[in-house]
Amino acid sequence: MTNPLLDLTGKLPDYPSVKPEHVSPALDTLLASSAAAVSAAEKVSNPTWTNFVEPLDAVLEKLSLAWGVVAHLESVVTTPELREVYNANIARISNFYTELGQNELLYAQYKLIAASAEFTDYNAARKTIIEDTLRDFRLSGAELPEAQKQRFAEIAEELSELTVKFGQNVMDATDEWGLYIEDIAELDGLPQDWLSAAKSAAEADEKTGYKVTLKQPSQGPVMQFCSNRTLRETVYHANATRASEFGPAERDNGPLIKRIHALRTEAAQLLGFNNYGEESLATKMADTPAEVAEFLRNLGHGAKPFAAKDRAELKAFAKEQLGLDELAVWDYGYAAEKLSEAKYAFSAQEVKAYFTEPTVLSGLFKVIESLYSLRFVKASAPVWHPDVNYYALQNLDGSAVGGLYLDLYARTGKQGGAWMNDVLSRDRKGDDLQNPVALVVCNFSAGVDGKPALLTHDDVITLFHEFGHALHHLLTEVDESGVSGINGVEWDAVELPSQFMENFCWEWQVLPDLTHHVESGTALPRDLFDKMLAAKNFMSGSGMVRQVLLSLFDMELHASTDAIDATAQNAALVAEFEMPVAPSYNRWFNTFSHIFAGGYAAGYYSYKWAEVLSADAYSAFEEAAAAGKSILDPATGARFRKEVLAMGGSRPAIDSFTAFRGRKPEVAALLKHNGLN
Repeated sequence: MTNPLLDLTGKLPDYPSVKPEHVSPALDTLLASSAAAVSAAEKVSNPTWTNFVEPLDAVLEKLSLAWGVVAHLESVVTTPELREVYNANIARISNFYTELGQNELLYAQYKLIAASAEFTDYNAARKTIIEDTLRDFRLSGAELPEAQKQRFAEIAEELSELTVKFGQNVMDATDEWGLYIEDIAELDGLPQDWLSAAKSAAEADEKTGYKVTLKQPSQGPVMQFCSNRTLRETVYHANATRASEFGPAERDNGPLIKRIHALRTEAAQLLGFNNYGEESLATKMADTPAEVAEFLRNLGHGAKPFAAKDRAELKAFAKEQLGLDELAVWDYGYAAEKLSEAKYAFSAQEVKAYFTEPTVLSGLFKVIESLYSLRFVKASAPVWHPDVNYYALQNLDGSAVGGLYLDLYARTGKQGGAWMNDVLSRDRKGDDLQNPVALVVCNFSAGVDGKPALLTHDDVITLFHEFGHALHHLLTEVDESGVSGINGVEWDAVELPSQFMENFCWEWQVLPDLTHHVESGTALPRDLFDKMLAAKNFMSGSGMVRQVLLSLFDMELHASTDAIDATAQNAALVAEFEMPVAPSYNRWFNTFSHIFAGGYAAGYYSYKWAEVLSADAYSAFEEAAAAGKSILDPATGARFRKEVLAMGGSRPAIDSFTAFRGRKPEVAALLKHNGLN
């Protein structure tokens, strides 16, 4: 039987055929062929793009694609068997890439290419790839003495294992907690679709009543809508103590945080940086941790008075209208929802009834068609779960652009949150063009009782956000995979296209096409939209300060070389920005997977950094609308596609932004969009 992980180049992976027993044999073959290709590349005389870069990349891509499939399956449909084989191979993969990054002979070959006469004739994409590769060799320790190289490799291997373990601990701690409630009166305030889903979840466990879990579609509504304060506190406590010392020791991420930080610091100092924050910024737009901290504090302290006003209003309302003399942290979401309803005369549940998933998708596709003259067409492809759909992205004449997998619903064995990832990158070899393929994963509540899934407006924003990432990857016109799509884009600019797309969720021209009431079938009425718009920046000061706190926690942790105390660091930031003080047992940072298990270490600030870019870029569409054109103006969309989406990482992100906007970015649009100007 053919191993489905071998030779995935240019093909859609056969996800359902991949079994745990395929993983190690496939990696045996692919690691061996990769090592042989490296050995051959080391001996190439007069290296060029054609005789050195392309042959080596072709072999290494097969390994990357196979491991990418395994890692993806472990994150969306994990089983004990798959996790075991995945964890068993992490060190092998880490060691291979560490050795590759430290290979002095390959490094010398790339330096020869950069110094050659041929290099001056390369297009921008190829020049960028060579320059980025030389930088990455330096950051991988290629210039280190042999003893330090060995230590660097040991650190890389341990970090790979620890960061994976961190994410798995979060998933397991989330999956294992459940609370069964018999008396429906204890669930007062929760909407019918939540109750139906909770009842189905209990029945799936052969229990009666209703099951509350820590997955977002379950715990989020409890904190927002349930009038049972005791239940809110119980769920808050369980959520805030996940993967901490208050649970099983083998799932405590506290020691992992300290070890990950220490290893990152040691590796950065081996490379000549003062700290990991400096190392991280070597591949980003921002220059220094101090520059990032100043940017964040300017935003945070500017928003601080608005946040204080938010809290004062919320506390007064909770005391007068809800009988809560003391507003506990598990009351904030509930009180904010009640205050919003009182101020703006609508509820999130009222809005949710209009956002049926099929209509939201149809409306999203219409936005993309209007902006970029493209269409998504459902197509057949092997998928990893029955809930997953595959779409072909086409030009309006039917010619192929790329493909997209869509996995929308929460389930056991799937990591929480939402993300986009690449499956295949655009790449041209002669007359052969490999079109890009991406995947979008979310964790929404599935439909119940034969009805379509209902999305909150925040869910809709999340979906648009992830599609922004996907379009960045799919609409590239760069023919070199190393810098096509999202590849090679500075990390603190990668959120520009995603946050840009969120803006369309607030446009009246767009909203009717996104909505279809689950009972009446009517579109969202204008008066309800006007109320939503009025409430758009409700508590925005608090939201801004919260994001700044997360970003500063990340950057200051990674810019420090001292042994860390995450609890004390968090407490200092809470005091600086006068945020609500959480109970002493709160260990939210033990589930901060973005920085301890993902790619955002010393980079979480990029959400705010890129939000400046995205808000300013969207202003071009607002200007077109003010001039009598559509907010979905095709001409402006074509320019955004050409100058930002199409360019990938083939040039600096600031150059792409400036080419589109005609000037450098300005922060005014961000403050305006958040009602903080």
